[in-house]
Amino acid sequence: MAKLTAGLLVFRRVNGALEVLLAHPGGPFWARKDDGAWSIPKGIPEPGEAPFDTARREFIEETSLRAEGDFIALDPVKQPGGKTVHAWAVECDLDIARFRSNTFKLEWPPRSGKVQDVPEIDRIAWFAAPQAAMKILKGQRPILEELLRRLNIPATGCAPPVHPGAR
Repeated sequence: MAKLTAGLLVFRRVNGALEVLLAHPGGPFWARKDDGAWSIPKGIPEPGEAPFDTARREFIEETSLRAEGDFIALDPVKQPGGKTVHAWAVECDLDIARFRSNTFKLEWPPRSGKVQDVPEIDRIAWFAAPQAAMKILKGQRPILEELLRRLNIPATGCAPPVHPGAR
């Protein structure tokens, strides 16, 4: 069965420009990754939990912040790994200085027997749309693009740059 995840894409307007809040995953695997590594805060539903309720719960668990406002349901997006992400956007200017993430246990290095607590998210940040398009996971970029369409914001400059010789 394909996995379903649900999350929130929080956005704000600063001096008329849109910014979105993205999360960088914690743990040693992601420590040195930046462009293409950021995500919306999201997670897996508990048994019987509605995806919207999951999105709100996971956002609080992963950021210790509460996003409130008029939620905009976005189209589900199937990521390359097979997970389907259900996302809602909400305009909410949060004070990210209060950010704190939950943790999980991770054996690192693998098969070492050493278990450590690792934050699910090690940091969050506000990004202008063009920069967010470079930071967000490729499989979640359609979530950002749909938000821009819904808000009638031109996507000019939102596609990541194509490097010479890249295919």
